[in-house]
Amino acid sequence: MNVTHGLRRALQINRHGPATVFGDRRRTWEQIGDRVARLAAAFRALGVERGDRVAVLMLNSDRYLELYLATAWAGAVIVPLNIRWSALENEDALRDCRARLLVVDSAFAAVGATLAGAIGNLTPIFADDTDTPAGMENYEALIARSSPVPDAMSKGEELAGIFYTGGTTGRSKGVMLSHRNLMANALNALGEGLFPASSIYLHAAPMFHLANGGAMYSLLLSGGSNVIIQNFTPEGVMAAIQNERITDILLVPTMIQMLVDHPAVPSYDLSTLRNITYGASPISEAMLDRTHAVFPNVRLTQAYGMTELSPIATVLHWNEHIGDGRAKGRHRGAGRATLGCEVRIVDADDKPVARGAVGEIVVRGDVVMMGYWERPEETRKAVIDGWMHTGDGGYMDDDGFVYVVDRVKDMIISGGENVYSVEVENAIAKHPAVAQCAVIGIPSAQWGEQVHAVVVTKSGAALTEDELIAFCKTLIAGYKCPRSADISENPLPLSGAGKILKRELRRPFWEAQARQVG
Repeated sequence: MNVTHGLRRALQINRHGPATVFGDRRRTWEQIGDRVARLAAAFRALGVERGDRVAVLMLNSDRYLELYLATAWAGAVIVPLNIRWSALENEDALRDCRARLLVVDSAFAAVGATLAGAIGNLTPIFADDTDTPAGMENYEALIARSSPVPDAMSKGEELAGIFYTGGTTGRSKGVMLSHRNLMANALNALGEGLFPASSIYLHAAPMFHLANGGAMYSLLLSGGSNVIIQNFTPEGVMAAIQNERITDILLVPTMIQMLVDHPAVPSYDLSTLRNITYGASPISEAMLDRTHAVFPNVRLTQAYGMTELSPIATVLHWNEHIGDGRAKGRHRGAGRATLGCEVRIVDADDKPVARGAVGEIVVRGDVVMMGYWERPEETRKAVIDGWMHTGDGGYMDDDGFVYVVDRVKDMIISGGENVYSVEVENAIAKHPAVAQCAVIGIPSAQWGEQVHAVVVTKSGAALTEDELIAFCKTLIAGYKCPRSADISENPLPLSGAGKILKRELRRPFWEAQARQVG
């Protein structure tokens, strides 16, 4: 199986069925199939060969879904770029993967032109309904002038996409996922009852992110309908649910909070919604209660995983959030291994630990990535004997439920986005007033965790919190920048080996509550 399998199936059994809805634009699977085959032909005419990389920097749209399919149809590799990254960060990713095409919309036309000018052998394509900027190919014109080509019929082991994640060494890593990886995850999700053919699914989470991508690939197999809004807003989600009779959606807990706490909830008919899948972090009991109050007939399901796992490793089903499951505390867990995955908890020597003992969560199955793009050493450290080492600490109970308790890696999840502390520390350290720094995650009612910096200034140097945050914003994406900082000349606590004791820095913030990580 490959990424285009579902489209070929839909063209055979449901060609007149609804495929995509974006604003007033509605297309059937037959229309999508024709456009995908023509766009793949256009890519080839622009010099894209099998295995070449096609990068996308866009807000959500129906064209984004077409790009996932057309890139695979052409035998190429899609590279969805993070819309929240700075231009420098995306330039680094483009250079790293040596992309052949860059597709942008009006929101990123200016940065796209700059990137294309800075990087040689990169053709920009404009995929929006406004006037095409000078020097860019027009997406619709490419489709109109191209004749459909047959599917490249990529093999399962071929590379399908490179998905960049935050880098613990200060640079992002490209996670290589094959057609088999993505289809295995899609089938696992369908086997767990997620995103069936009857779904009318709302793409509200960003389409560059593999959390939403995991749902999308399942829908491409099942033939469900895809309703797409440009970006997440509570009002936009509620309007789409009401107007398009949405049944299924994937959100991070921060989005769920913004939705259920919105004062306009009573003004909308949200009765068709039946499933909310969430990930990136657990949901608090208070938020669980508020969600059930607003959506009494909706089933909440947690999917735990990571990009390197295509992305789902475990599923916590809706019934574990209520009744007997909740009484047993299972709503605080991450669920059990999904159908095609094996999960273990191991010690520092990779030996399985006893049930209930804390160790590192490792996962094996067809969903485990091919590796990190052109980083063999980091791949060898992450995947050992077929087991992906997640970097998350946790334990497994006697019934196979996994509970995530902390991160082995120094990673912060803020509003559903992964922030690696080393990357932020590298940015802070470039400020001329900084002698030493450490970055930690501290509790945030809005974001789950927020990025907090502890900075030691050079003797006699002056630095304010606002100055530090503004400086960081020139180097890294805004969501990675500190939202707060403690700045002084006091030394940081160190271990006997000279390592900064981050647990000592975290303790005052977390000792009054259980740390919520996922």
